[in-house]
Amino acid sequence: MPNIKPVSDLRNYAKVLRDITVGEPVFLTKNGRGRYAIVDIDEYEKTKAVIKLMSELSKGEQSGKEKGWTNIADVEKMLGIFND
Repeated sequence: MPNIKPVSDLRNYAKVLRDITVGEPVFLTKNGRGRYAIVDIDEYEKTKAVIKLMSELSKGEQSGKEKGWTNIADVEKMLGIFND
């Protein structure tokens, strides 16, 4: 169940911060509407890494569509991997 609190609860921020765990952010509302999310730093870093990875994979896919794909044997040669 999501942890939702009014932004006014930040007056007692220590209690709000205690409620934050990895994978379970605290959502803050302002005037009854979702406004902010407070997340554990590990969760934040993981999310940033996933976004960066997905962006790079998307670039690679676009490049493959535009310039053609490289077969696995050629990739192994470029990387110096030899399967005999």
